[in-house]
Amino acid sequence: MPQSPLARTVAALQPRARTELAELVAFKSVADPAQFPKSECEAAANWITDTLRADGFQDVALLDTPDGTQSVYGFLPGPAGAPTVLLYAHYDVQPPLDETAWVSPPFELTERDGRWYGRGAADCKGGLIMHLTALRALKEHGGVPVNVKVIVEGSEEQGTGGLERYAEAHPDLLTADAIVIGDTGNFRVGLPTVTATLRGMTLVRVQVDTLEGNLHSGQFGGAAPDALAALIRILDSLRAEDGSTTVTGLAADATWDGLQYAEEDFRKDAKVLDGVGLLGDGTIADRIWARPAVTVLGIDCPPVVGATPSVQAGAQALISLRVPPGTDAAEATKLLAAHLETAAPWGARVAVEQVGQGQAFRADTTSPAYTSMAEALQEAYDGAEMQTSGMGGSIPLCNTLAALYPAAEILLIGLSEPEAQIHAVNESVSPQELERLSLAEALFLRRFAG
Repeated sequence: MPQSPLARTVAALQPRARTELAELVAFKSVADPAQFPKSECEAAANWITDTLRADGFQDVALLDTPDGTQSVYGFLPGPAGAPTVLLYAHYDVQPPLDETAWVSPPFELTERDGRWYGRGAADCKGGLIMHLTALRALKEHGGVPVNVKVIVEGSEEQGTGGLERYAEAHPDLLTADAIVIGDTGNFRVGLPTVTATLRGMTLVRVQVDTLEGNLHSGQFGGAAPDALAALIRILDSLRAEDGSTTVTGLAADATWDGLQYAEEDFRKDAKVLDGVGLLGDGTIADRIWARPAVTVLGIDCPPVVGATPSVQAGAQALISLRVPPGTDAAEATKLLAAHLETAAPWGARVAVEQVGQGQAFRADTTSPAYTSMAEALQEAYDGAEMQTSGMGGSIPLCNTLAALYPAAEILLIGLSEPEAQIHAVNESVSPQELERLSLAEALFLRRFAG
């Protein structure tokens, strides 16, 4: 199919997109000063600020949010009377985990096997580049036909709610007729997909204490209550024999009626080792989009290297609980905390601290904006029809925006398809997806303008 003039312009902008994505990926913008200097996030925010100003945005501002991070805002005026579209992305990223496991340096965008590798390449620095590319292409073909607001969050991965609280305190700032969240992804490469649901999330830290101090395991082991063993029992209680999440009082039997996820495809996408079984029951879609899922993110205890023969006095874990639409995240947090406390053996002392929380989200896919997006995606993907899927991850801001602006239509697209391996080592983005989705967004803005 011959390319349209707009498609040719988007293609011509790809070298610039790669250059700018490389500049953004180079910032180690993990929003946790315990892991990386805060200056890395500040530098990334300043880069975005300078770029928006250079692209003609007005009212560009660094927003100091209540969690101590910065989000970046800009406004690009369109024709008089045109609708307003808010474009969202986030510049903070997950830590690189084991840098030695990366084939190429995590903060250096590297092309390999037709993909661009680097932390944040897909999640979600690439999302910002997608927005910018779409707008730049439209400027070369008659101008941007809508008013555009851009908001780029600085702490989405931490779940600390800075932008949510800021938006609630400044409700006029992000008002829009439609909101495009560029932080999800196609069901797989080449299959245009919008995300209809997001699971919510609660993040808690659990501390278990049993002794005033560590004891010699030979002298006291066998009778002295071991805090690490107590923690292990508590964590084990969060799963049934088949691996299903079992938080007392939390429903875990919902089903997913939409697009299905073949088990063999899931095993391949998740890189499950041969002979290792999957967790839970029901369909794969049920398990990852419609039901809660608990994950132990980390445990503080003595490492193997340097360990001493001691009964541990204390141990700590960080636990994530994903909650599906229809489940209140605050209520899930209470149930999780109660479960952890009740499951403690031997009278071990348990303290549960909430670290982060976000509500689940369900989009209205019958809205006019979804019709415009379906048409745009079909054109950008050479006639492939738009699919609707769920997503197991969380974007807490979505519910805040839906509550603040109930008339706004919220659409979720992005670059985080399964091959992107977001949050894992060797995260990457497909340049073909970046090009097609940039074109789709430009086409959507045209259609939505009417």
